[in-house]
Amino acid sequence: MDNVTFPSNGIDIAGHLYRPEGTPRGAVVVGHPGTGVKEQTAGLYARHLADQGFLALAFDAAHQGESGGLPRGLEDPFQRVEDIRAAVTFLDTDEVGVLGICASGGYGLAAAGTDHRVKAVAAVSLADIARQFRFGADGTQDPSVLRGLLDQGQQGSFPLFPETGEQALAGGPHAYEGWEYYRTPRGEHPRSATTLTWSSVGRIAAFDAFRAVDLIAPRPLLLVAGRDAVTAWMTVEAYQKAGGPKEIHWVDGASHVDLYDKRVPEVAGRVSEFFGRTLTAS
Repeated sequence: MDNVTFPSNGIDIAGHLYRPEGTPRGAVVVGHPGTGVKEQTAGLYARHLADQGFLALAFDAAHQGESGGLPRGLEDPFQRVEDIRAAVTFLDTDEVGVLGICASGGYGLAAAGTDHRVKAVAAVSLADIARQFRFGADGTQDPSVLRGLLDQGQQGSFPLFPETGEQALAGGPHAYEGWEYYRTPRGEHPRSATTLTWSSVGRIAAFDAFRAVDLIAPRPLLLVAGRDAVTAWMTVEAYQKAGGPKEIHWVDGASHVDLYDKRVPEVAGRVSEFFGRTLTAS
């Protein structure tokens, strides 16, 4: 694994480049979830892809992790899309795919829709961060909640996770599994975000990860989701909006966050098979 940097809108992006043995079968950009860093689930998937013969690049989003950008902790969907485009530029190959996990699944769809250098797209535990803020992870949140967040203004930051497991449990199973992954030894990392800036909310509200999904066709699309994930409705919506060829793969007995670490070998194998068929260098 090599430490690399590349520019994205004038911001230095920090990445980990995983190299396969022998000639690569193609290259894959791997994006991390909204609060993650490259050392967490994105790195796990990148490592598995390299083991299957792909050149794989996991990186930290601008304003987060080891990447540059001020203010720290800003979640800017439009910049996140540009980061993926910049990663494609850095890899500099005709056979490149994009794999996004959680929020990066949405960002990957948005980037690929209008960037024809991307030959194939996969999303694992897909989430559109704008839909999640507007409607909640399960799609049932009253839209007035987002208006309340927008009322908070632009200054300062807000916490992403409760302080204790008991508080997280009070928010339901999805809130608890996110807390358990990011705030316990299961998956925590010192550079993973624990807060977001209030200025992120307006940027998120103006975004729509699925706006250009139909423009991905005729390039192939794979969506992978846990059968028990509360966010699965977003996978279904993206699939319905997409053209073709398109595939959806359900992981039985799995939640949203289970695909971050507990089911990675299984899911990465499915993703590798997909890129092996769709990146013609293979």
